[in-house]
Amino acid sequence: MPLDKFFDRPTGPERSLVVVNRTAPEPLRRILSDMFENQDIAVEERVSDQYDEDTVLLVEEQEVVATSPLSALEEAILLVNSDLFRTGARGLEETDLPAVMDGLTDHLFTLRGYPESNKEKLLLIVVSRRIERMAYSAGVGTLRTSFQRLSRLEDERGTREAYDAVAATDTDVHIYGRPDWVPSPNFPVTMHGGYKSDFRNSWFVLYNPPAERVDEFDSAVLVAVERDPGVWRAFWTYRREVVEDVAEYVRTNL
Repeated sequence: MPLDKFFDRPTGPERSLVVVNRTAPEPLRRILSDMFENQDIAVEERVSDQYDEDTVLLVEEQEVVATSPLSALEEAILLVNSDLFRTGARGLEETDLPAVMDGLTDHLFTLRGYPESNKEKLLLIVVSRRIERMAYSAGVGTLRTSFQRLSRLEDERGTREAYDAVAATDTDVHIYGRPDWVPSPNFPVTMHGGYKSDFRNSWFVLYNPPAERVDEFDSAVLVAVERDPGVWRAFWTYRREVVEDVAEYVRTNL
């Protein structure tokens, strides 16, 4: 059974994003609204004396659970494009995921890539970098990543630099995908190549710390499957039991 069997795991509550005391230009709010238009996550506006200008709230069932400056969303995703990550213009240590975005865990997304959308798929790229940065910062544990085609590590300078950095630590790095490229011996990763659906159509980034250090470091997984050309079904979570289940599936089947 392919990886999309895990799409019954997301259990996120009803959520909305609220832009409070906006002074930023209207087109910026529109970009944020468009990004979540098809995600069952409402984007609203409000005026409140409890918050600074241009603050974004993540609201779950009427309760504010996270806040971020609107400028943080601009810098992380709203006013950037995926080329920053592919070319290495934005490095691993420069990648940040604002709290209101990070809080959208366990929500099942349907996200479109270019040309249908310039922003939706970018969310998955930023989350991927967030998990890769977790592995890099911890410097131990296991990172497992699917690239659909392994040659992306040769073609995308920024992606290769990120994985060079993680592999230079004590993290055990495993890469998965269609084997159209073979890493050189001086690239210390374990390659898993294949042609079945999970290799060709999946996008996962999974980090697990060593069993003896689970109290020190978080686990995380992003699972995405390309259901139609350029259209991804996806979620990410920090729930350790889900991360472990996905890791066991990957170890056993890929």
